[in-house]
Amino acid sequence: MSGVRTTGVRSYGLARLLGLIPAVAAIGYPFWLDGFHMAVGGPAATGSASIPLAVVMLAGVFLTPAVGFAFAWKLPGPTSMRRLAYATVMAPTLYVFLGVVTYMVKSRLPDEVVWSVLWVAMAGIALASPDTEKPADGPCSVTRWRVVHGITAAVIVFYIAFHVINHVFFLASSETYNAVQHIGATVYRNPIVQPILVLLLLLQTITGMRLFWHWSGKRGDVFRSFQLAAGLYLAVYVIGHLDSVFVYARSYLNTPSDWAFAVGAPDGIIHGAWNIRLLPHYLLGVFFVLGHLASGARGILLAHGVGRRVVDRGWILTVSASMLLAIVIVLGMSGMRI
Repeated sequence: MSGVRTTGVRSYGLARLLGLIPAVAAIGYPFWLDGFHMAVGGPAATGSASIPLAVVMLAGVFLTPAVGFAFAWKLPGPTSMRRLAYATVMAPTLYVFLGVVTYMVKSRLPDEVVWSVLWVAMAGIALASPDTEKPADGPCSVTRWRVVHGITAAVIVFYIAFHVINHVFFLASSETYNAVQHIGATVYRNPIVQPILVLLLLLQTITGMRLFWHWSGKRGDVFRSFQLAAGLYLAVYVIGHLDSVFVYARSYLNTPSDWAFAVGAPDGIIHGAWNIRLLPHYLLGVFFVLGHLASGARGILLAHGVGRRVVDRGWILTVSASMLLAIVIVLGMSGMRI
């Protein structure tokens, strides 16, 4: 019996150590971005190795959330380490949020330093946390949260659809994008509509975090893991977006949140040392919001008796199309025109 217990303790300890890998990947995230900027805007940009170097650095950028997702999906053992892995998925949007906050408070520390300290602290908390959380009980214990989450999503989806379509017009011109945005703004920036929309977004975030905490208590399949990872990313994205628009743009800078603000003009997303962090932030934002909606639709279809094979294939096609659309939108934001 003592031998079995010792083996269990060793396996448990190994799972905690392996669970630190996503945190290490997250700590390295800003340096991939810095490397990309050096490749396209630094001294290396004029050399023959600039393009391959930029590709490698950009691959490293997206490898970070990919590592987080893989560990969240497959890592056995402590719940705290699984949640740390999920947190790694949100690194791209959290780094943008962090950068906006440090800029507004006039921090003298480089973002890379603040970021590293943050992740060391998060990893330490995860390591020190006793694995006392109970596995997810089932849908009944969070039924009301799911209902509120679903109702708010049904309303917000129209706002999301307009925003995604609006961003496609980046491919035309900045003027076209601003013109389309102005049409929508007459509705969602209405003095009555805007507070309601913000409230719905906050309700969506709060209920989503409650559902995430519930379902991340145990390992899930790839569909559940993706839905949780996307939901956590979007929760941080929404809070960061509200902060960027209402606090940073409208109050701190007193500037409109238009095309120039979105792409960090005049430097742009690609060539701005700070702005490059917006590329994965936006790309994964579009990908995850559409993928999260697809995951919710998948659950509804399965609950209504639609065949699993058909539903799963539809989910894969929708998520794949979401990634393609996200890439197209980011290309438009980066300067590509048609």
